[in-house]
Amino acid sequence: MKGVLLAGGTGSRLLPLTKVTNKHLLPVYKKPMIYYPLETLLNAGIKDILIVTGGEHVGDFFRLLGSGKEWGAHFSYEIQEGSGGTGAALLLAEPFVRDDAFMVVLGDNIVVENVDAFVEDFKRAQDRFKAKILVAKVKDPQKYGVVTFEKGRIISIVEKPQNPQSHYVNTGLWMFQPDVFGLLKNLKKSPRGEYEVTDVLAHYVRNGQLSYSILKSAWTDAGSFESLYNATVLMKKFEKT
Repeated sequence: MKGVLLAGGTGSRLLPLTKVTNKHLLPVYKKPMIYYPLETLLNAGIKDILIVTGGEHVGDFFRLLGSGKEWGAHFSYEIQEGSGGTGAALLLAEPFVRDDAFMVVLGDNIVVENVDAFVEDFKRAQDRFKAKILVAKVKDPQKYGVVTFEKGRIISIVEKPQNPQSHYVNTGLWMFQPDVFGLLKNLKKSPRGEYEVTDVLAHYVRNGQLSYSILKSAWTDAGSFESLYNATVLMKKFEKT
């Protein structure tokens, strides 16, 4: 299985910190933010990883991470032009992925636990499911894509609802079979003017092809000032356990 790390975007919610740098290079406790999703992939045994970011910062990422040799891995880089959203960024991974299943991690995701068992579950169930998401229980679900279940299967994913139907959210850790790219090419822009991976996940929900696992330990994103602070507190606490 290959890995795709999405580290583009403008980071507008973190201005002025992101005025001269990419948000994924900001510190979370003792490490650059991007180290955490990289370690999530590596700890799951995924060593061939594509990093997608904006062209103005790709040199900074390469100076920080290099070829992956020091990590016992191989890193590739792809430049995302413009701000077409997660769907447009993920579509850039098609030449890299080819015919392999792959795991995607959004670059501002901070995950404590090892997800290797979830990866193995997806590999075993590829004849039944085209995609898998990892889900977390949070106190403020209205800020995320809210996931609802019925009889052990996902029945809906609603992006940032005013009245969430559950406290479980789509974390931004996804696994796909390569035919996802056919769906990405047919996406229409959302009201935000972006191509949304959530729309692809909704397609898999309708067809009963989306599986899920619930993270057992703490999870947060780090894309706002509040969540960046929470991520730092989390990792400092985790170091002491």
